[in-house]
Amino acid sequence: MNPPLIPARTRDLLAHLTDRRALPGAALGVVDAAGQRETLVLGHAALFPQAAPLEETHLFDLASLTKPLFTAREVLRAAEDGLLDLDDPLSRHLPELAWMQDTPLKARTLRQLMTHTAGLPAWVPLYTWGDEATIRARFMQEPWTLAEPGPVVYSDLGYMLLGRVLERVRGVPLRDFPLPAGLTFTPDPARSVATERCAWRERVLRGETHDENAGAQGGVAGHAGLFGTLAGVLDQAEALLRGGWLSPAAQAAAARPAAPERTLAFVQACAGWSGGSLCSPAAFGHTGFTGTGVWVDPQAGLAWTLLTNRVHPSRHTSIDIQDLRRRVGNTLLARPGGAG
Repeated sequence: MNPPLIPARTRDLLAHLTDRRALPGAALGVVDAAGQRETLVLGHAALFPQAAPLEETHLFDLASLTKPLFTAREVLRAAEDGLLDLDDPLSRHLPELAWMQDTPLKARTLRQLMTHTAGLPAWVPLYTWGDEATIRARFMQEPWTLAEPGPVVYSDLGYMLLGRVLERVRGVPLRDFPLPAGLTFTPDPARSVATERCAWRERVLRGETHDENAGAQGGVAGHAGLFGTLAGVLDQAEALLRGGWLSPAAQAAAARPAAPERTLAFVQACAGWSGGSLCSPAAFGHTGFTGTGVWVDPQAGLAWTLLTNRVHPSRHTSIDIQDLRRRVGNTLLARPGGAG
């Protein structure tokens, strides 16, 4: 009999936090190279304004998991279809970009945007600029101060630009892109996990995009806006582990090293990373601000997703989500009889 994919120590770790509501809710899914799966759902989908238990079919705001699970994947899919090349400059697809300005941004490539090496700032409060139409128009003409390309600076702005490229090459808004089962841009609030009591919107968000900059752009942008169930995200993890996420060539490109501690779509295993110190050097993964994450270790033959609403009812909490992610990864990889 195979040992459980989720060992008792992992269950105890998460139950301890959810039982005392240090973490409102947690959904963990694990899959191995043979396709065996195991899930664990604990705690609450919401604590305020009234408590609601977390169920396996609830939708989580995936936050920056939108970057690898949607935007990077769709860029690679567009490359498969011959609609773009990763080394295309932005000006090839967005000729109106800063058209009255002499800016090097026009020459920065899709590959540089994907790997966060384009020299863009990390973040700007676009949601304070005005309504959706104003934000979308100004974003394309803003005179960004760019650093030299090369060093990794994690940037939401680069993925917003990739989202604009996708809309241009496919001819439809991001919201209308087809999505795999269990992923959506139009979540049902009644089936969604609550996130923060937003200081800007002055309400507890449930079925609304938590990220302010994506929320101000209609709820969907290249960097955030995707929602998913535990099964939907675990499907993506399994496809990354066992093949079928993209064509073999594109999937290999998504996972191999492309910049310091980064692949085209993910973060590589490195000292202090979110997947834990027992991961192999081949491991990769990504996290989302709301408390979500997905990790894949091909050498260990294991992939997992941990979805939480750690920002509910406020992002200003005492839980160290990175420490929790590392501890979960380490206990999974060190399970009795496991590859770790």
